[in-house]
Formats: sequence, structure tokens, C-alpha cells
Amino acid sequence: MGIKTYNPYTPSRRNMTGSDFSEITKTTPEKSLTTSLKKNAGRNNQGKITVRHQGGGNRRKYRLIDFKRRKDDVPAKVIGIEYDPNRTANIALICYADGEKAYILAPEGLTDGMTVMNGANAEIRVGNCLPLENIPVGTMIHNIEMYPGKGGQLVRSAGNAAQLMAKEGKYATLRLPSGEMRMIPLNCRATIGVIGNGDHNLVKIGKAGRKRHMGIRPTVRGSVMNPNDHPHGGGEGKAPVGRPGPCTPWGKPALGLKTRKKHKSSNKLIVRRRDGKAIK
Repeated sequence: MGIKTYNPYTPSRRNMTGSDFSEITKTTPEKSLTTSLKKNAGRNNQGKITVRHQGGGNRRKYRLIDFKRRKDDVPAKVIGIEYDPNRTANIALICYADGEKAYILAPEGLTDGMTVMNGANAEIRVGNCLPLENIPVGTMIHNIEMYPGKGGQLVRSAGNAAQLMAKEGKYATLRLPSGEMRMIPLNCRATIGVIGNGDHNLVKIGKAGRKRHMGIRPTVRGSVMNPNDHPHGGGEGKAPVGRPGPCTPWGKPALGLKTRKKHKSSNKLIVRRRDGKAIK
């Protein structure tokens, strides 16, 4: 999918870019596969803001995506590629031979009229979903399960893919988009191909209002607040943080603090972290 530019009839329009939606072939969603999406503007059941900078935005319907792909050995025809406002990737509407319809993540190269299939007997072809034990080493994959039957959890955003590096014993070793090398059980499923809409990260928002349309409210730097509002606040002119490291508004360490538990059970499955260091 390409990137389009705009005529600069306003200053913000000059540097704004957007997707040309050239992959999109179907403009209206399948009504039976959509559901309402409740907005809470980052507030909990007491009405208190627990996640800042959320609120407003355009009204959206949630598309029910089939991340599990458990309907085996039944061919499905691709009806159309659609835009999904809830994710960076595009989605494909497929119709199985028995008439059932489903949404899947649309990989690069999947077009209307193509056939996809799930299960161990499926071919190694873009859009097909197979257990890792049936996928050749070196294949680019996405929508990867971490636990058999739970559905794809890894590599689901636009332009991403993981590579199957090795298979040994009960585990397959994958290289994830972050650079992390991780072992996944061989009976977990993954989908063949690279996720489409790869130019998504090249889009320039251009203006503040476009962020508001996405449901994202303004973020104010702590250094421009008063001391009673933020640990970084106060001082004459531009003042430094005044602490050993940057903090959240509640005084907790921020920006770089590692939050992963040191003795997490899945540490043994990580061969190499994304920063290049091996897990101890």
C-alpha cells in the first residue's frame, strides 16, 4: 500500500501524508462480524482516570477477527480486503466452503478470489495457517500462538513478520520483529506470510486534530507543570528534572525502567533478548 500527499492549502496539510488504501477492495464491513465498542475515556468503574490521554475520537465498530484459525481442511475464498480502524493491519473477509464467514489478518499478496486453508494438511502458501511443526525452516510467518489453541498473540501489526529459524525437540525457535529469539511449542499455529499495509509507519499525522480523531488527547510535559502537579515541575526557566532519573506524575521511575519480572516462568523460552543479550 502506498503513501499519498496532499496539496498544501493549509500549513498542517503541507507535511501531512496518508495511506492510498490501494489494497482495500471492500469498503463496508460484514455486519454479522462487527460489534459495538464502548468508550470509557481511560476511566474505571469509579469514574477515575486510570489511563491518561484517552477520550473522544471517531465512533468505531469492532471487527471480530479469527485469530485461532481452527476450522481445519475447509477451503475458504477471500471475498475482500477491508480497512480496520482498530488495528494497523488490514483485514480480509473469507468465506468457507460451508458458507461460514470470518475475518483474518490480511498478509501481503493476498487478493480477492484467492483460497486459504487451515490445518496441518494446508499448503505452504500466503494466508494459510499451520502448526509450526509443518512449516519449513526459514519461512516468514505472523499471527503466532504462544499456547496451543489460545489463538495468535505474536506478530499482528502492519508490515511485521517473524522468521522460523530452527526446530528442535518440542520447540521451534523464532526470530521476532524486535530481534528477540524465542522458543514456541511446535504444536502452536502460525500463518504464512508478511502482514500487509507495510507503509503504515511512514504516515505523517500532520495536525493535532487528527490525533483527536483517533481518541488520543493531548500530553503535557511534566517539566512545564507546577511542583504540586509533577515531580519534574517548578524551577525558574527551563529547569532540569532534579532527580536521579525521570519519574511519572506519581514519583515512580519512568523511561527505561525494566518492568519484566526477573523470575518469570517464560524466561527459559527466550534464547536472546531484543537488546542482544542472552537471558541468564
